[in-house]
Order: sequence, then C-alpha cells, then structure tokens
Amino acid sequence: MRSLKYVALTAAAALIFSVGAFAKDSNSGNFDLTQTAKIGSTMLHPGHYKAEWSGPSNALQVSIVEHGKTVATTEGHMKELPTKSPYSDVIIRTTGSQRVDEIDFSNRTEALVLTRS
Repeated sequence: MRSLKYVALTAAAALIFSVGAFAKDSNSGNFDLTQTAKIGSTMLHPGHYKAEWSGPSNALQVSIVEHGKTVATTEGHMKELPTKSPYSDVIIRTTGSQRVDEIDFSNRTEALVLTRS
C-alpha cells in the first residue's frame, strides 16, 4: 500500500513538472517571410524566423531571430484579433520599400504590430 502511494505521488509530480515543458511561450512566435522585407532598419530575406518580445503590450521590444541569432530589432505593440488566426500571416506594407507591418500567429487571438522606424 505504501509503495502504491509513492508511485502515485511520483507520477503526479512528474506530470505537474512536465506541463511547463509543453506550455506555449506567449512572448514569442514563429513566422515565414515569403519576400524580402524590412523589419526595423534591417532588410530580411525570405525564410523562417522567430519573433520574441518583452515589455508592456503597448511598448514592446521586439527581436527577430533566425537560427538562434538575433537578426533584427524594433519596437511594437500587441493587437487583439476578433478571432483566433487560423494560420501565421505576415502583413507587408509598401511605402517606398517593403516593410513588415504586422505578424499574426497561428491559433492566437493577438497579433504583433511592428513600429516603423
């Protein structure tokens, strides 16, 4: 009986501690850039990137990471979407040059809006 309690306690502890490993990181998201575009003052080529941000939702410090290295930085803020985005999407504005304006992340109700610099 005592060993059964020990096994149950160990299993419960393992489950609780492993949940953190599968939790969604709410301060980052992956996206694909399908055309050359500017983020901050950096021109990025098509590829797979990760956006990481920190700070208050209306004044974020944003880092764009490729292969584990920060390749661009800028500022931004979060925007509420009316429904969850069904897929990741990058919205590019053309004002003299192609600039990433907004990044919507798959299955999230918030989008990252980048500040023009």
